[in-house]
Amino acid sequence: MSDHPLRQPAHYLFVLPALLVALVLWATLGNEDVGRAGQRVLPWLLACLGSGLALMYNQVRTLCLLLLVAALFTVLHPDLAHYLRLGYISPLTPLRFHAVSTWLPLLFAVHALWPERGRRRQDLLLRGIGSGTLLAIFILLAAQQPQGMHDLLSNRHFAWIPSDWNALAQLPALLFLAATAALGWQAWRRPRPLHTAMLLALLCLWWMLPRIFLQPALLPALSVAALLLMLGATLQESFHMAFRDELTGLPGRRAFNETLQRAAGTYSIAMVDVDHFKKFNDTHGHDTGDDVLKLVASRLARVGDGGRAFRYGGEEFAVVFLDRAAPACVEAVETLRQSIEDSRMQLRDRSTRSRDAAAGQQQRGRGGSGQVVQVTVSIGLADSRIDARPAGVVKAADQALYAAKEEGRNRVCAHGGQRVLAVRGGAEAQTASR
Repeated sequence: MSDHPLRQPAHYLFVLPALLVALVLWATLGNEDVGRAGQRVLPWLLACLGSGLALMYNQVRTLCLLLLVAALFTVLHPDLAHYLRLGYISPLTPLRFHAVSTWLPLLFAVHALWPERGRRRQDLLLRGIGSGTLLAIFILLAAQQPQGMHDLLSNRHFAWIPSDWNALAQLPALLFLAATAALGWQAWRRPRPLHTAMLLALLCLWWMLPRIFLQPALLPALSVAALLLMLGATLQESFHMAFRDELTGLPGRRAFNETLQRAAGTYSIAMVDVDHFKKFNDTHGHDTGDDVLKLVASRLARVGDGGRAFRYGGEEFAVVFLDRAAPACVEAVETLRQSIEDSRMQLRDRSTRSRDAAAGQQQRGRGGSGQVVQVTVSIGLADSRIDARPAGVVKAADQALYAAKEEGRNRVCAHGGQRVLAVRGGAEAQTASR
């Protein structure tokens, strides 16, 4: 489907900082620079910054993944510095490398797929106990039989799998493959910037691990890139939570207020209200009401003449036209009203609706065999020549919207000083301002 979020460039805005920083680090770091204190501290600084944001926004999963990447860097960096300084690896380096390569995809997938329940302390405790117990058992076994554990992780266990298909040992490579497939499925089925960031971070780490002793700059560069991917995605999702309406995808009330605060000169506001929305909810249920709002929002998002649509609240929307007076916006607003009137929505038969919430959500948007309903809106239009204050323009547009409702709904009323210009289907009439 062409409108899938993964096909939209805006979904990947969080990638830009990670890409730029990784390229700069890779280009400027030489082998002798990898051991510097700044390179050792940078991943932990980013992890601490991201952890603070994750705790602030109750993102326990992100917190665990950030700490996991930082721990990966902390374990491998001393071995890499030893190799660069002396020209050979320490006796325990192979075991540590294969252990990291094995546990990283396993723990990454567990924490990435573990659903968050909104109980931060309980979630952190369960994740910490689970991961800590598994790692403690492994460390105890490895301390008792280091060579046996090394052979277990590095040997080839399945002869039918080609030996040269991946640069890592067979077991870690298979775990990375399984984790990538699981995170890829999650990113496709539940597209969010964070889900995509987790997948890209895992791919960065998979590509990095077998190459760090050949290209040492990859360890700090791609560790920082993985951290920035998840940090950037967290910030992008936080912005969407604050400024974008979750149901319709339009910018929300806060974004509307900030747009008006920055507006200068002449601008126009159209207040849009769905006609008989309460009746839709009472007759067909809240799911149908949500579908009505999504339908109206999809038409409002296509408004012309430089307009920008917002979800104002409930069944009410707003469209802002910067640098345009109300008379210059009437045609665009009327075209918008007409496009919504021409839309039809086919309701799903209640008897065919699944009782399972997940299955019902997947059925939404596929149409049905139920009743076909028509949606209309009433619109009030005003501009800043009426009042220099944004609140005054909104109030004037609301008055015009009230006039449109009084005149019979499914029409545009533009507030013109002391008069209201009622417009419907190209016919215009003067009525007293209310």
